[in-house]
Amino acid sequence: MTATFPATQTQFTLLTEEDLYLFNEGSHFHLYEKLGVHFAHHNGIDGAYFAVWAPNAAFVSVKGDFNGWNRDSHPLVRKGQSGIWEGFVPGVNKGNTYKYHLVSQHQGYEVEKADPIAFAYEVPPKTASVVWDSDYPWNDADWMANRQRRNALDAPMSIYEVHLGSWMHVPEEGDRSLSYREIAAKLADYVTQMGFTHVEFLPITEHPFYGSWGYQTTGFFAPSSRFGTLQDFQYLVDYLHQHNIGVIFDWVPSHFPTDQHAIAYFDGTNLYEHADPKQGYHPDWGSLIFNYGRHEVRSFLISSAFFWLDKCHIDGLRVDAVASMLYLDYSRKQGEWIPNQYGGNENLESISFLRRFNEAVYAHFPDVQTIAEESTAFTKVSRPVYTGGLGFGLKWDMGWMHDTLSYFSHDPVHRKYHHNQVTFRMLYAFQENFVLPLSHDEVVHGKGSLINKMPGDVRQKFANLRSLYGYMFAQAAKKLLFMGSEFGQWAEWNHDKSLDWHLLDQPMHQGLQRWVADLNHLYRSEPALHELDCDPAGFEWIDCNDVENSVFTLIRKSRTEAEVILVTCNFTPLPRHSYRVGVPQSGFWQERLNSDATEYGGSGVGNMGGVNADEVPCHGHPYSIEITLPPLAVSFFQCRK
Repeated sequence: MTATFPATQTQFTLLTEEDLYLFNEGSHFHLYEKLGVHFAHHNGIDGAYFAVWAPNAAFVSVKGDFNGWNRDSHPLVRKGQSGIWEGFVPGVNKGNTYKYHLVSQHQGYEVEKADPIAFAYEVPPKTASVVWDSDYPWNDADWMANRQRRNALDAPMSIYEVHLGSWMHVPEEGDRSLSYREIAAKLADYVTQMGFTHVEFLPITEHPFYGSWGYQTTGFFAPSSRFGTLQDFQYLVDYLHQHNIGVIFDWVPSHFPTDQHAIAYFDGTNLYEHADPKQGYHPDWGSLIFNYGRHEVRSFLISSAFFWLDKCHIDGLRVDAVASMLYLDYSRKQGEWIPNQYGGNENLESISFLRRFNEAVYAHFPDVQTIAEESTAFTKVSRPVYTGGLGFGLKWDMGWMHDTLSYFSHDPVHRKYHHNQVTFRMLYAFQENFVLPLSHDEVVHGKGSLINKMPGDVRQKFANLRSLYGYMFAQAAKKLLFMGSEFGQWAEWNHDKSLDWHLLDQPMHQGLQRWVADLNHLYRSEPALHELDCDPAGFEWIDCNDVENSVFTLIRKSRTEAEVILVTCNFTPLPRHSYRVGVPQSGFWQERLNSDATEYGGSGVGNMGGVNADEVPCHGHPYSIEITLPPLAVSFFQCRK
C-alpha cells in the first residue's frame, strides 16, 4: 500500500536534520518535544502534528475520534531514512483520542497501536492515546534553586515509599483511591508531620494491569490516567516541593509488557525488544526486554527519564530491577541465555546503556539522584563512570535488608548465634553509596507485614520493630520505609485497599508512629547522623563483640569532631544495668531518644535524661559512661559540655 499525502501537510515538521541524526545515533534525549503529538498551527489552520517511529511499516495513519476512526483519512509520510512517520492533522483538539494504524512490510501484519510518546492515555482497560500537552505553571522555584543541597550525599535523606492508589481511599465514594490533586495536601501534611525528607512513588507511568503496581509500563511519558491528568500529577509534585518534600520516581527501563496495543512488536518486527527470547523475554515477569544496543531505543528510554526530570521536576529516579539488566543469565537456566562476545554473562549493551543514562542525567540535571535497585555484588554501581562504575548516585542495600530482617525474626534468646548478621554490613558499607530499604517488596507475596515478622507477644513485637527502626537510623546510609510500616500495619500490603489508618486509634500504633517521626527529626537535625552517611569517617563501632548479651554500641560522627552521637542497641528483653560504654568525650551525655520510653509504648526503662562521663578508659576511649540499656531498645546519646 502506498501512502498519498497532501503537499500542504508534508511541509510541516518539527524534526530537523540534527534531530534525526541524534535520534538514530542514540543521543536524542528530548524526543518528547519532537515525537508523539504536538499542537500546531499550519497554513492558518489549528491542528496537531503527529510523529511516530515505525521503520518497518509500509503504511501508517492516524485514526481517532476526530476522523471517525477512519484509517484512510490521515495517512502519515516517511521522514527520509529515519524510520519516522509524520504529518499534520487539522482540527485536532486537546482531549481527542487516537491510535496509529500500522501495516507492516513483513508478513502482512496490521495493527492499531497507542502512541509510545503520548502524554496521556484513556483510563484502562481502554487503550487509546489522548491528545494532550505538558504545559504547567510551576510554583516551586525556591525548591528547584536549592534542591542540590537537599539531594546531596551529605544531606539527610529519609524516604517514604508510597503506592499512590492504596495510601488512602475515599470510603464515602465507593472506596476509591485519591486523585493526584486530592492526595497532595494530605500527603504533604503527613510527610511533614512524620519528618520524611522525600516521597518515592511506585511507578505511576501508565500501565494496563493495576496489579503490576506500575512495574508493567506501557506509557513511558504519561502518568496513569486512573488518578488524573499530567497536569494533576505536576500539581502533586509542585505541592510537595512547596512544602519542602522531594519526589523520587520509580522508573522501569528493565522490561515492558506484551500487550498488543503498546510497543511490543510495534511495526511487525521486534522494534523495541530483542527478537531472540533468550535475550528479549523475561521469564520471571512474562514481559519483554529492551534491545539496549539499538540506538533509537536508547534515545527513547533516556528521553523518558528526561521527561520526568524536565517536565515534572522529579528529584530522583529509582531504577527498578537493575540486576536483571546486568546479567544475561538472570533467572535463566543453562542453555536459556546467550553469552556475550567474550563468553561471559554480563549484558554489555545494558551496562553501556546504564552508564550513558547516568552520564546524561547528571550532565543535564546535576542536582538530582539516580538510585539503583540492584541486589548482586556487581562492583561500583554507585561510582562514577570515569572510574569504571555504572554512574548511579545511590544503591539499595538489599544485603542489609535480608540480613537485618532475618536477625530480627529470631527469638531474642537465639540472636547471639546470629550476631554476624548485624556486624557483617560494616565490611562493605562504604563500597557503595547506600539506601537502607524496608520497601513494599518485604510486605507482599505472603511475606507478611514488618510487625508480624517480629517475634514475641504484641508488646514485644512493637518493641522489636521500634528497635529495628532505631538500628536502621543509626546505620550510615540513607533510609527508606514503605507506607504503613511506620505505624505497624498488621495486614500484608494489598494494592486494592487503603492502609489501615484506623489502627492509629490504638496507643501502641500511635507510639510506633511517634518513634518514627522522632527518629526522622533527630536524623535530620543532627549532622552526625547524616553528614557522613556515605563516608567511613562517619561510623565507628564502640563494641560489636558483646555476643552473649546481643548488645551493639556505636558512634556516628559529623565532619566536626566535637559532634558525635552514641547509639546503644540491646536486642534482648532483659534490661542491662550498670553497663559501661567507652566514649570519646567528657561531659554530660544526654539521652536524646529511647525506644523504650512510655510515649512510644515502651516500659519506661531509661537513664533519667542522661549521665555524666567518668574518666575511666573503656573500649579504647579515655572516658566512659555507666548506663542502663532498656530491654529490646535502641537509645541515642549526645554529649553536652
